[in-house]
Amino acid sequence: MTNAEFAILSLIVEKSRHGYEIEQVIEERGMRNWTEIGFSSIYYLLKKLEASDLVISHSQIAEGRGPARKVFSATDRGVEACRKATLESLSTPHRCYPPIQLGLSNLPMMTTQESISALKIHLDGLNERKKSVEGSRDASEHPANAAMMFAYSLAVINAQISWLEQTIQQLENRSNENNT
Repeated sequence: MTNAEFAILSLIVEKSRHGYEIEQVIEERGMRNWTEIGFSSIYYLLKKLEASDLVISHSQIAEGRGPARKVFSATDRGVEACRKATLESLSTPHRCYPPIQLGLSNLPMMTTQESISALKIHLDGLNERKKSVEGSRDASEHPANAAMMFAYSLAVINAQISWLEQTIQQLENRSNENNT
C-alpha cells in the first residue's frame, strides 16, 4: 500500500467519508505537509482501495439540493490493513532520499556563491513551510495524534533549518578565507 493510499484509508477507518470530505480533512489537518495526495488523486485512490476490498461505497442522499454522494466505509480487511500499516510505519525506520543530497554531491561543479545562494533559497522555503505547519497546527483543535504529527514535522524542519544555517555559515567563512 502506498503512503497516499494509507493516508486515505486511515481517514476512512477513522470515519466513513465522501471524497470531498476527505479533501476537507486533508486541508484542515495540513496533511499535504507530510504526504503526497493531490486533490485530483483522491478519487483514483478511493477506486483502488475499493478494488482491493479495503473500502466499500454506498450512495447517500445529499442534504438540500445536489446529487447523492458516494460515501466510503472501511471493510474489516481495510481496518486490519490500516492497523498493520500503522504498526509498520511506527516501528520501522525508512530511508528517505531528499533531492538536496544529490545537490550536495554535485557542489564541486558550482561556485561557492551559487551554492550559498541556492541553500539560502532552500532555507527561505523551509522557513515558509515552518510557518505553514505552525499555522495548521494552531488553526483548530486537533486530536493528540495530530499534535504529535505537527510536533514531528516541526522537529524535522527545525533540524533542517539548523543544518542549513550552519552549512551556509561554513561556506561563507571558507569563501571569506579564500578571498583574503
